[in-house]
Amino acid sequence: MRDFFKGFGMFWQGLGILLRSPKLLLIGALPAVLTTLLLLGGVVALAFWIDDLSLVLTPFADEWSPRWQVLIRVAVGIGVFGAVLAICLIGFTALTIAVGGPFYEHIAEKVEDDLGGVPGAVELSWWRLLVMGLKDGLALVLRSLMFTIPLLFAGFIPVVGQTVVPVLLALVTAWFLALELIAVPFYRRGMGLKQRRPILRRRRALALGLGLPASLLCLIPFAALIVMPVAFVGGVLVAREVLVTDAAEQPLRAA
Repeated sequence: MRDFFKGFGMFWQGLGILLRSPKLLLIGALPAVLTTLLLLGGVVALAFWIDDLSLVLTPFADEWSPRWQVLIRVAVGIGVFGAVLAICLIGFTALTIAVGGPFYEHIAEKVEDDLGGVPGAVELSWWRLLVMGLKDGLALVLRSLMFTIPLLFAGFIPVVGQTVVPVLLALVTAWFLALELIAVPFYRRGMGLKQRRPILRRRRALALGLGLPASLLCLIPFAALIVMPVAFVGGVLVAREVLVTDAAEQPLRAA
């Protein structure tokens, strides 16, 4: 729990850093605006058609009593909507960071310079950041489906589908979101998804402390415009923390 609260604190430290530098907050919000407009249309359409989709997914309930029909279809609707929101949130972060690569690299550079800098930082072009961001983002979205699809089916289970499943979805989303939020600091060190996933896994609670408030706040309409740059700066802090820990543990693992 100590690591979880540390990650939670780093998220709010990100807010403090950006409040002291509103220009960075504005720079970080610009890519989120475009991505929000693109994905918002899809979420609104899903909300509009969710009843019809629940009917299509539950033909087996046609002969059930009206009470159980409503219960199972509400459960399915909640499960589908929650799973899609989780995927959209992970995809949103990946797409935002990919499109806004130069913006976020600039923010990471400013924040890390204030914290001591990055010796031998790798200079990446916008095109290179875009390719890396999209490639890693797609890999994370596909991997997240391995968890969200089973949870979607678990949403059919009465009671469990409306209590345990949303909690698990929130944790899964928080984990994959944290992996996205620390991407740019790792890119600046010449490290991609293959390196950052095992490093962050060793501090999973720290990652959840960062990703959980970010993912939950992003569910508030348009809050992502502010939450994304805040969470990204928090991700810079988390990245530095896990990299320092990993560097200290490498001699022990080698031994």
